[in-house]
Amino acid sequence: MRYQQISQPDLSNKMGETQWLTEITVLPTLLQKHMAPKGKLGMVIVKEGSCGFVWEDSPLDIITIDKNHSFVIEPERYHHVVITGPVVFKIEFYKDSDSNNYDEIAIRPGQDFI
Repeated sequence: MRYQQISQPDLSNKMGETQWLTEITVLPTLLQKHMAPKGKLGMVIVKEGSCGFVWEDSPLDIITIDKNHSFVIEPERYHHVVITGPVVFKIEFYKDSDSNNYDEIAIRPGQDFI
């Protein structure tokens, strides 16, 4: 298993979050190629079990997320979640530094939670 080695976002900049999701209630768009909302960082937090995360530009590198290893999602980088078994997780969203380099047609399911 490989875990992400990156610092967490500034928690005071939290803008919203999804409800707790499971392998059954996960939003189908999270399992497909998508991006974080514009100007926002995502952070996947697992309460029970584990799941995987894939950056679309390195599809063979599946990163494990569990209750001891959260995952920070960079804005404007395509990715998807991989369900590997029973899991309870949510995604929190944080304000990121401003950028004008946006893919205007990217699917951003997290936008509904901020």
